[in-house]
Amino acid sequence: MLGAEALVDHGAQGVAGKSPGPAVHDDHVQRNFTAPAPDRVWLTDITEHPTAEGKLYCCAVKDLFSNRIVGCAIDERMTAQLAVTALRTAVARRRPGGVVVVHSDRGSQFRARSFQAVLTAAGLQGSMGRVASAGDNAAMESWHALLQKNVLDRRRWRTRAELHAAIVFWTEHTYNRRRRQRALASSPRSSSNSPSPLKPLSRHDHSQPPSTEAAAVPIGVGYTGGVLRRQLEVVRLRV
Repeated sequence: MLGAEALVDHGAQGVAGKSPGPAVHDDHVQRNFTAPAPDRVWLTDITEHPTAEGKLYCCAVKDLFSNRIVGCAIDERMTAQLAVTALRTAVARRRPGGVVVVHSDRGSQFRARSFQAVLTAAGLQGSMGRVASAGDNAAMESWHALLQKNVLDRRRWRTRAELHAAIVFWTEHTYNRRRRQRALASSPRSSSNSPSPLKPLSRHDHSQPPSTEAAAVPIGVGYTGGVLRRQLEVVRLRV
């Protein structure tokens, strides 16, 4: 079993132990983790996860209204392009009609010119919390905690390919689906025939994610012979 050190949030320490830089945006969230409708506030962060092959980095974008992951990118290197790809994924999947506040920590990936360029091009409003204050992005931390419990702590991961598949499968088929079902259940148009909530994945499910369409196989970072390709591809989550 992996301990809490398996998931490292870079919000407090930044990259390679360096302190985060100055904010390039004001804090437009102010720890008010509510939204009146979908695509009004998105939260984003990067976590690192160990495998026997080396580390795997995941950047996710979470919609504050639905609590669903609307964008995600996974790679063996933690670069600005990782954050850019996750954000572009969210924009492409959601196609927001208005201004969306995108809240992050002050990590270098989110302060990068390339990330800022995507915000500007998509008409999004950047937002940044304070230095070394995980509470400023607490709603994103809740997803990290569930990922830790339901995926990372279940076993030791031999390869990046294994862990990548498990993260995507759990996010799509358990985490996001449950939140869709809860939204349907609370809708006046919902019926008693609404699907029941999914059970958490078992240890076997994580070690052997289905290889059929149900596992959304062409969904993420490419692999050749079990080795992670260096080019970054979009994790296409159904949202």
